[in-house]
Amino acid sequence: MTSKPTVDYRKRFLVEPAAKLQLASIDPDFKGAHETHQQAQPDLDLYCAKLMRQQALMYAQRKHALLIVLQALDSGGKDGTVNHVFAAFNAQGATVTGFKQPTPLELAHDFLWRVHPHVPAKGWVAIFNRSHYEDVLVTRVHKLIDRSTCIQRYERIRDFEAELFESGTTIVKFFLHISKQEQLERFEKRLDDASHRWKISEADYSERELWGDYMAAYEDALGATSTPHAPWYVIPANHKWFRNLAVSQIVADTLEDLGMTFPQPTVDLADIRRKYHAAVLQEQQQQPSPSRRK
Repeated sequence: MTSKPTVDYRKRFLVEPAAKLQLASIDPDFKGAHETHQQAQPDLDLYCAKLMRQQALMYAQRKHALLIVLQALDSGGKDGTVNHVFAAFNAQGATVTGFKQPTPLELAHDFLWRVHPHVPAKGWVAIFNRSHYEDVLVTRVHKLIDRSTCIQRYERIRDFEAELFESGTTIVKFFLHISKQEQLERFEKRLDDASHRWKISEADYSERELWGDYMAAYEDALGATSTPHAPWYVIPANHKWFRNLAVSQIVADTLEDLGMTFPQPTVDLADIRRKYHAAVLQEQQQQPSPSRRK
């Protein structure tokens, strides 16, 4: 039997709209009501089971869609969250899109052009592993856009997400918050793990020199674009198991608030039952008798 966590992580980690966010005040080592992965596992299992049911309801009802945005610095845990939390979703009704450096074709269009084709249809879940927010984070840190352009993009993002919400898409956005020391330790583990060495790049280390600039960019972007219909959550992510627990709880509770139910059948069930029993009877009559089988 599981015990419900005493902390409502939606309230605990919500970025208030237009807030002046200070990431330094949020402890990436936070573990909530649990001290160990083993203690948290029953609750994680509970929320993943809820995700499975809620997705089934969404897929059947076809009135809602869900967009999940994952942002983090390198090695922040985006892939791990997809693998360990959102594996609960049926792949027949979910997509994962990773947004890398824009192609020349994408750069020839407005910055949201490459994103819109990947938003979820009604009944579907879409997970963005990095997202349109790269265009107010990386571009700002590397001075590819000026401050006024960045502010204009915040407004365009808010409008874009408001349009999705008005068309039936529920949006939840997560910044997976790790410490600089934790990132370095994860880089070291990649060096020692043959199955993860392929992820290593020169940029992993060069970008660390811009840590402070990235923190400032995230603080401004999250504060400017967290809205009631598209909230940001800052998830302490030094402990991978706690990250998974918090994200799963927030998504499961958000979906539960939609009050989804399975749709009513579009056929006459009584008629279908009569046809079923008639088919069973006919097949039984067509079967050879035991004496004929000999």
